[in-house]
Amino acid sequence: MFYRRAGIRHTSYRAERQLWPLPFDRALVALVFALLVLAPLYLGDLYLAGYLLPWIIWSTAALGLNFLMGGAGQIHLGYGAVMAIGAYTSVHLVRAGVPLEVAMIGGGLASAAIGIMFGAAALRVKGLYLAMATLAMQYIVDFVISHVPAISGGTQATIQVPTVRFLGVPIVGNTATYYMALAVGTVVTLFMLNARRTSLGRALAAVREKDYAAEVIGVGTLRYKLLAFWISSFIGGVVGAVLAVCYLRSISPDQFHIELSIQLVAMVIVGGLGSVLGSFFGAALILFAPIVLNNVIGSLSDTFALSISSDLRAHVPLMLYGALIIGFLLWEPLGLAKIYANVRDYFLVWPFRHARR
Repeated sequence: MFYRRAGIRHTSYRAERQLWPLPFDRALVALVFALLVLAPLYLGDLYLAGYLLPWIIWSTAALGLNFLMGGAGQIHLGYGAVMAIGAYTSVHLVRAGVPLEVAMIGGGLASAAIGIMFGAAALRVKGLYLAMATLAMQYIVDFVISHVPAISGGTQATIQVPTVRFLGVPIVGNTATYYMALAVGTVVTLFMLNARRTSLGRALAAVREKDYAAEVIGVGTLRYKLLAFWISSFIGGVVGAVLAVCYLRSISPDQFHIELSIQLVAMVIVGGLGSVLGSFFGAALILFAPIVLNNVIGSLSDTFALSISSDLRAHVPLMLYGALIIGFLLWEPLGLAKIYANVRDYFLVWPFRHARR
């Protein structure tokens, strides 16, 4: 069987700490990455810019939020505001002539600086109270962006982004934008995969389980909670910069409302808290399920000559999409990543009966 642990023996700590000890896993990761790198060669611009590129960008954003929610156990309902801060900061820096590389880092630092101030609420409150504090951040940032003309130009204003270069390469067209988003997503993914194996990841896991117990064994909850908010906000700011500067190439206040924050939370929960792979699964479901359901309903109404009003046709997919999320949460609370892990674990010992649990 190609998917079996037989013959694998750990003879060193380095071998035991491999990300993918099974040869099949390594081959699968290499295949998926190769397909992503070669995607512009076999996909048209419609599928590249309309499906694959948004999926990579939102998966990267979900990874940043998952670092905070799944890694440190701190809920955040204002991640859209974090991305907005990074987006507007980077856009203004680029328009001022700052190189894109520096503008992205500046956007990340601005998001981290503001995000850590609201994250300080996690030092005194948790659970629902922390959720309300981060929700307040979303509304405050929305209000400031909309009502300060120096930032957004007004509630109805749209700021255009000039042509930019990344490492000397002009970001023009879908292919260049795709490779830049893929590069940023790859760096964030590698960071997430390795962070949980470090002392930082273990300390955040202790804080996530029981913060006061972590304090007893010497883990500074003050330091690590703030650090988790800082890192998560920095990633969100960088992704916001990529979204505004390279993908949308324009920015307006209505792009980062509360709906975006709820979408990102849904991506993390449905995909799987604390799972890197789950962030990609969750982003795919949240982005593409409404599209698929809308097409299915349209086909059924045309086939059976059903008279469905345009308003109902627009809302039915959203209701079915919400029911789909609830169904996943009831069936497997640990998300899509756990379903994938269950299938994988089954094939590790197939065809023996003790594989059933």
